[in-house]
Amino acid sequence: MGLFSTVRNSTGFTREGAEANDLQAVCAEVGATPIQSCTKGDVVTACGVINSVTMRPRAGVPAVEVDLYDGSGHLTLVWLGRRQISGIEAGRTVTIYGRITCEGEAATIYNPRYALRPRGET
Repeated sequence: MGLFSTVRNSTGFTREGAEANDLQAVCAEVGATPIQSCTKGDVVTACGVINSVTMRPRAGVPAVEVDLYDGSGHLTLVWLGRRQISGIEAGRTVTIYGRITCEGEAATIYNPRYALRPRGET
């Protein structure tokens, strides 16, 4: 067991918890709604870190699919008719705006407006 594990076990602090708190602070700074608080049909501004980017065709149409994490939950972003989007890559922080829909259990926003945060900023 390493030092980090000892700290986590004795204080309840985890690296993931600290990163989630940092992300929530950034979200509050830009006036974003925590993903966990979003419900189907809401028009929201959300902010978070891109966990993954995949090109996944939907009904024969190319689509870029992104998993966005804000420290409170995950949101799927889908841009239809695109094979790639410049700047949309894993590890980038982005602020998005759009209407929440649900695909199964996953909260999803299709073709959201977005603004990339400068590299190095969480």
